[in-house]
Amino acid sequence: MLLLLQAIIEDLCGPQELEVYLEEISRGGYDNKKGLIKNFPELLEKDVTSAALAENHEVIHLAMSKEAGIVSGLQVVKQIFSLIDPQVRVTQFVQDGDRVEPGTEVMQIQGDLWSFLVGERSALNFLCHLSGIATRTNDFVQAVKGTKAKILDTRKTIPGFRVLAKQAVVHGGGMNHRMGLWDMVLIKDNHVDTMGGIQGAVQAVRDKWGDKFPIEVETRNLDEVKEALKTKIDRIMLDNMSLEEMKEAVEVVNGACEVEASGNVNLARVREIAQTGVDFISIGGELTMSAPRIDFSLKHKATLS
Repeated sequence: MLLLLQAIIEDLCGPQELEVYLEEISRGGYDNKKGLIKNFPELLEKDVTSAALAENHEVIHLAMSKEAGIVSGLQVVKQIFSLIDPQVRVTQFVQDGDRVEPGTEVMQIQGDLWSFLVGERSALNFLCHLSGIATRTNDFVQAVKGTKAKILDTRKTIPGFRVLAKQAVVHGGGMNHRMGLWDMVLIKDNHVDTMGGIQGAVQAVRDKWGDKFPIEVETRNLDEVKEALKTKIDRIMLDNMSLEEMKEAVEVVNGACEVEASGNVNLARVREIAQTGVDFISIGGELTMSAPRIDFSLKHKATLS
């Protein structure tokens, strides 16, 4: 909620005022049932354009896709308008995860014009960005169709937006890797080098946590794959290996644990990677930080009062 409120309020005031409002909200000074307008009525004057032109009008606007893609973020749009004004009514015509074509009406928004105008840009920013992630994810999912490989995201997300970005990956048909550092052990190269080897690093984790968390180990070559196998872990990551190395690694593992390919993955070669026999292919910023946006517009349909 705080992330969405920040996105809304930063359109209405400068950085110093924004900090004051966020501090007030974090101390409990925001009542969900009332919405932004009634919690902070002085904000009505902050949109200097709408303060002069948008008073006491009830309107209907339509959100429409301008290009083909997978939709993600409709629930975020609903939440944004609800945070501004609980009286705004949002009707969905499609669901997150649906494919749309240019001109598809995805939702209708009815309510106070000021509330609509203040929330419009934040709502579109989220909808376009998250739909871009979902669409890009689906491009990769379709590229590996017919193989057993599943597309994973990573922690390479815009700070503060991880949960939404990872939801968009799922809407696009992908899967989430770990959400953060807290839900899975991933022993990376720096851990291995610090501990003097894979076996020492894995043993240290087991001494600390036992079997509480699944354990994955990042490997850089076939010797490390063989060393990791001896520790009976849950998953081995093949980091930046060639196709030939990945094929051999899959043969060496022979089903003893899951195998994930990572590094230097793009749409042009992802199917070749999948055909090596890996179980998962993880993709970082290309999915969740730099996916091309899918464009949507919000257009006036009717003025009711």
